[in-house]
Amino acid sequence: MLLLGIENENEKKLDREELEFQILRLQNDMRHIAKNYDVIGVDQTKEDNLVIVYKSEELDQCKVMLHDCETRYEGWDFAIDAVYENDQTLHIGDIKGPANKGYGTICMHYLKEIASDNNVPVIKGDIAQRDWDHVERLIHFYEKHDFDIELDSENKCGKIEWKDY
Repeated sequence: MLLLGIENENEKKLDREELEFQILRLQNDMRHIAKNYDVIGVDQTKEDNLVIVYKSEELDQCKVMLHDCETRYEGWDFAIDAVYENDQTLHIGDIKGPANKGYGTICMHYLKEIASDNNVPVIKGDIAQRDWDHVERLIHFYEKHDFDIELDSENKCGKIEWKDY
């Protein structure tokens, strides 16, 4: 019993030290990111890592980016690139970064928030043939975020759409 208590205390100490390190890195990286981008949030991944979410909006482009505070900032770790097609529609052009880390969910949340803040009720996108090797993962992702999905299996393509009504 005593040994179990010591192990739990050591785990707590490591967790606390890891969190303190992430917070220090977060503060430092936030300064670097804020020089060039609008920081729009700090969030936590499903693995309990702190991430900085930031955006760039120039002309008709909107890019939501994420940096995981596990490593020193040298650029984004995940990004969703979108374009304002008109005042009613934001079109996702590309999603870049590693899968299954929770980054996509965090960035999609912020993209929807940006659309709502700008009174843009629709987010659209395409599923391209190059995406077909991971189409099941994309379907799961978009369904989780309340997108309607229309697939053309024969031509290996599709459309996604989310409406904020």
